[in-house]
Amino acid sequence: MSSPDFSCVITAAEGGPEALTASVEAVLDQSLRAVEALVVLPAGAPAALRTAAASLTRRSPERVRVVDPGTDSVASLRNAGLDAARGTYVLVLDVGERLQRHACRNLWEAGTRTRADLVAGRWSRLTGEGTKEREPSWQQPLFTRSRTVGRFTEAPELAVHDALVTGFCLRRAALERHALRYDEDLTQSAVLFGPLAAAVVGRIALVRRRIVSRRAVPDAGRDLAGLVEAHRRVCHVLVAQGLAELREERDRAFLRDHLVPLVRTFPELPAAGRERLAATAARVLPGCVPEPALLTLPPVERVGVRLLERGDADGVLTAAYALRRRGVVAAPLSVGEDGRVYWPGGPDPVLDVTELGHQYRPFGELKLMNRLTRYEADGHRVLLAGRLVQPSHTGPDPEGPLTAHLEFRVRDGSRAFRAPVDSLRPDATGISWSTRAGLTRLLRPLGPRDTVWDVRMVVDDGSTRSVSDLFAAHDLVGPADRSPALPRLGRTTGDTWQPYITLRDHLALRLEARRRPARTARRLVHYATHFRPARQARHLARALGRRRDRLRSRGFKASVYGSWLLRLPVRRGSVVFESHMGTCYGDSPRAVHEEVRARGLPLRCVWSYADSPAGFPADARLVRRWSWRYLWALARAEYWVDNQGFPLHLGKPSGTTYLQTWHGSAYKRMGFDETRVRLQNTPQRERLQQAVHRFDHFLVRSGHDERTLARAYRLPESTLLRTGYPRNDALLAARARDEAEGRLPRPALAAELGLPDHRKVVLYAPTFRGGPGKRRRQRLLLDAAAFAERFGDTYTLLVRAHYLEAASLPACPPGTVVDVSRHHDVSELLALADVLVTDYSSIMFDYALLDRPIVLFAPDLDAYAAERGSYFDLREKAPGPVAATEEELFSALARLKASDTDFQERRAAFAEEFGGYDRGDAARAVVDTVFARHIDPSRTTSPGEAGR
Repeated sequence: MSSPDFSCVITAAEGGPEALTASVEAVLDQSLRAVEALVVLPAGAPAALRTAAASLTRRSPERVRVVDPGTDSVASLRNAGLDAARGTYVLVLDVGERLQRHACRNLWEAGTRTRADLVAGRWSRLTGEGTKEREPSWQQPLFTRSRTVGRFTEAPELAVHDALVTGFCLRRAALERHALRYDEDLTQSAVLFGPLAAAVVGRIALVRRRIVSRRAVPDAGRDLAGLVEAHRRVCHVLVAQGLAELREERDRAFLRDHLVPLVRTFPELPAAGRERLAATAARVLPGCVPEPALLTLPPVERVGVRLLERGDADGVLTAAYALRRRGVVAAPLSVGEDGRVYWPGGPDPVLDVTELGHQYRPFGELKLMNRLTRYEADGHRVLLAGRLVQPSHTGPDPEGPLTAHLEFRVRDGSRAFRAPVDSLRPDATGISWSTRAGLTRLLRPLGPRDTVWDVRMVVDDGSTRSVSDLFAAHDLVGPADRSPALPRLGRTTGDTWQPYITLRDHLALRLEARRRPARTARRLVHYATHFRPARQARHLARALGRRRDRLRSRGFKASVYGSWLLRLPVRRGSVVFESHMGTCYGDSPRAVHEEVRARGLPLRCVWSYADSPAGFPADARLVRRWSWRYLWALARAEYWVDNQGFPLHLGKPSGTTYLQTWHGSAYKRMGFDETRVRLQNTPQRERLQQAVHRFDHFLVRSGHDERTLARAYRLPESTLLRTGYPRNDALLAARARDEAEGRLPRPALAAELGLPDHRKVVLYAPTFRGGPGKRRRQRLLLDAAAFAERFGDTYTLLVRAHYLEAASLPACPPGTVVDVSRHHDVSELLALADVLVTDYSSIMFDYALLDRPIVLFAPDLDAYAAERGSYFDLREKAPGPVAATEEELFSALARLKASDTDFQERRAAFAEEFGGYDRGDAARAVVDTVFARHIDPSRTTSPGEAGR
């Protein structure tokens, strides 16, 4: 090959013959054929490695060359490869890294098209879990699309993160023009070389394709000093380029990408390794970890890095436990004179962990770290000792009888054995404990199935219990700590207890077969369960299981419903109610149901529930959604009433009347106006249309609903009931009470939630931001902890997540933040709230009827409107201030009393425009219209009251 397009330099400083062969074969397998592989061997390369390199050269003599510079330095090897390269572009790989099939072609085409000197693409690395690979998360924004930048500052992630350690190539002419070399005095020279090259070359092309895979698992502890020095030099390059702001970002990324993961690995390291690594960190990290960057990390992460910087190996280990087990109190926290909570070693802003909220939880609710310090096996008995952490603000009752016991519980089961703790020695920062347990006689498993047992400790002060796992470093126990076992089915099912530390860092025991009888028995059991008849029996059992699952599947049930159940006669007076797909007993279906009950109509009412019947009336007939009883009830019901939509695949019986109360007026586009729906195929749109055509009545509360929802779902005029929403009758009644009697006393719900009268109530109810799928936990845009810190003395924040989501709330002072997402009826929460904070939720249309303050917290308003579409300009018609940032929201709440008068007229106009049909009698009007045949004519309301 005279002049290849690509020279791939493979440095064989580490890795064996197999890794070298895999890397070279990936080069030879490129779809771009003009590619050469340069294998650079270190001076001390073993014979097997040299043999593998020679074999590859003989296989492809024109495309594989071996370079032997007579040095062992990785940087020197790479420089020797650069010197020997003949290709237009040069790419450097470590042994074991593999090029994707079209990697060189993608890089070469991008370089040729853009005339870039540096072309970079994605890469992935091993995770340490077998052959699994993962791309660094920061690659996503960098390589969202292929593009060309004139200077690397237009793609700052190239220097902020270690993006150019692999997966990029350089034009050889640019290498020679700028005399680019790897620093031979730097062990982590690859970290510096990429940013240095990006800073001096001209045009840079970014390719969104993956270039390299199987990069080695990152191991910052292996050469921490070299990694820190490389980081320092990259920072010097950025400062020399006048990019101090990028240097700050680089500092933050270095903490997140290298030092925090290093802290997390401490429980897996041996004690000597932890001490050695901490000593190295104490030598090289001071001056490399700016405090402003450190303060941007979450509390426990920055604590771990600070302790690593101090060389405190035991403190880093403790912080690592807290990182790996979220919510665990791993150290004896103390409260400073300033009222802040500090990790041991404070007061220090970096060690301030107040925002974790541990100080707000009592002893029984805290997850305390119980660190196992000794495990010694002595025949049938085992000595265990440890220390339970105790924060300064709480602990067991000093007047109560303090007892404790160890609990050995079978994994994924209910069986447990107890052993009392012999010695408890409480002090100001924790409880030291020790005990000797006769493990052989205490722990009596059956044998074949219950082979793994977890150990935890229960502390009891007579009124409160605290349960904690036994945390330990992974080298605390080993083969020398085995104990004999005595299973109930005999020693042939297992004869030895082997303690070990789980991946979650707590103590567990495993029943093993160490002696010949037990090993022989296990081999026989294995044979008996794996020879042909046993395999056939398992296949048959799996087939029967699949058949059973099919009989329980929704598809099968829907087919039976459509083929057979719809033939059943309709049961006169039967009504099936459902609210938000069975998740709650609330909204307009509840209001209709309660109106029916109040008037004593002869109707047989059935409610569906999705997961739990909790919160539904005790005397209600309940059926679980998608159960056979549910399908039977739907097939025989004379009326269907819901606010969301019964399952799309279930047709409505011919004699059934379907009342769709709906769940809110529309700001975002709905139905066939949605982009998502417009992009669906014809059968999908037809299914939606068929589901909507089941509606016989559809409630609207304003002309806006008629122009939006009715049109978006293509509803005929005859289906519309202009009554307003029955759920809003309670809001209009609450407003009338406010005007006549004032706001106090508050509704009974306030006492149930523990809300004091002197605090106003703010209800935060954000909209649903996901798409079709399962319920998921969502991080709130509003920082509840910051709200509690600023307004905790004057406001209580009620958080109401969307019914398809769940809120993830931080710990806050008692009474300042309350999660009411599981409360069934949102109307009760609206009537209780003094202020509503929302974004695009339809709840704002209902709350406006109360004529109370509304604040819209919409930091992503423009992006949301562009993505989802909207029916009007929210800023133009907003019934209250629109806050784009959290600080704007807090400012609006702080001056709410003064500024609310400015929005009273707008709020009244908003309520009239979007709730013009709500008059407080919607439930009565709906019942009179829909259930007319079951009403005594002498008690029927006039036609005008029906709102038609």
